[in-house]
Amino acid sequence: MNATDRTPADLLASALAADPGRPLVTFYDDATGERVELSVATFANWVAKTANLLQGDLAAAPGDRVALMLPAHWQTAVWLMACSSVGAIADVGGEPSAADLVVSGPDSLDAARACRGERVALALRPLGGRFPQAPEGFVDYAVEVPGQGDRFAPFTAPVAEHPALIVAGAEFSGAEVVERALADAPSLDLTGPGSRLLSGLSYDTWEGVSAGLYAPLAVGGSVVLCRHLDRLDEEALAQRIESERVTAVRR
Repeated sequence: MNATDRTPADLLASALAADPGRPLVTFYDDATGERVELSVATFANWVAKTANLLQGDLAAAPGDRVALMLPAHWQTAVWLMACSSVGAIADVGGEPSAADLVVSGPDSLDAARACRGERVALALRPLGGRFPQAPEGFVDYAVEVPGQGDRFAPFTAPVAEHPALIVAGAEFSGAEVVERALADAPSLDLTGPGSRLLSGLSYDTWEGVSAGLYAPLAVGGSVVLCRHLDRLDEEALAQRIESERVTAVRR
């Protein structure tokens, strides 16, 4: 982190400038066996493409509320950062009828139809795969995002003091997300660059999104984000901790 970093998007820009090749998010789904590792550069590329989709094709503007009806997943982390890049408010698990735009996983499509704005569907299939057939009334993220630009420039620069995140009913500005993430780092045993936190926490609380993205990013560390971690026995978990060179665990 640099002293000038005031928003989550700033944190990502600093990480990209410092060491683009290092791992940032390693994702496991223990229901499917999926493993995806994203370097800072690869993650930032996904964020740029998603932000271009959000700002360009979906016409999202600073202050718009984006309901993220998604589990803890690497693509959810991408959407959190894309919202920050545009200046939109990421409302994790938010009420779709109150949102300007909704982003839904495959299990919440019916509820997501309550949104009267743009609707985006994520299949959450391995390797970012698309739906066999796009859900009616939704844009298929996996179809639309590959053709987006690899660089992103916001029409209006996000303001650090403006709302950026809503999680578990609590609202945080971009600056508050950065400040809280940094404050959380010691209690998460994140000691700086090289720290590697394994998180099995859901993204539906501040603790989950902090451990699963913001705090590791803020200190130059990385996260091993595990969905369905409860399917692993203790021996398998110990093997993952060793193989992924994990330095701290939260579950």
